[in-house]
Amino acid sequence: MFRNSIILFVLVFSFVFVSCDPNRVYDEYKSLPKTWNKDSIISFKINPPDSLNQYNLFVNLRNTNEYKYNNLFLIVEMVFPHGKTIKDTLEYKMADPTGKLLGTGLTDIKENKLWYKENIIFNESGPYRVNIQHAMRENGKVNGVVDLEGITDVGFRIERTDKK
Repeated sequence: MFRNSIILFVLVFSFVFVSCDPNRVYDEYKSLPKTWNKDSIISFKINPPDSLNQYNLFVNLRNTNEYKYNNLFLIVEMVFPHGKTIKDTLEYKMADPTGKLLGTGLTDIKENKLWYKENIIFNESGPYRVNIQHAMRENGKVNGVVDLEGITDVGFRIERTDKK
């Protein structure tokens, strides 16, 4: 009985928390196995809401204390419906100078909302695809990190801007 009450409370709280986010247009996560292989590409298929308004785009990550780097390099590719592709190599700070992981969360799992692009207009009709791949390297080493530990989920988020 007590367990059912806890589950019900968590479900209601989650519903209220998610529904109170008026800027959210798209928000999806994909879970990773124990490690994130350098050849593993996380893809999101996006049907844009309209072709008139501007939107901010984010890469969302969940990581644990097993993540041992101060930064994170990602290759993010946006494929437009008519074939145009934009590919960016991005660097994000993941820890402060003392090594404490950044992000929100009260447990060992931290959530990071990382800027990707701002004030984007989806001016082509049809589905877009966003591909995300890690590009981590250790200092002084030529070859990249093959299996990145500590990232549990990769997400992509689209938010409305205040501009109309």
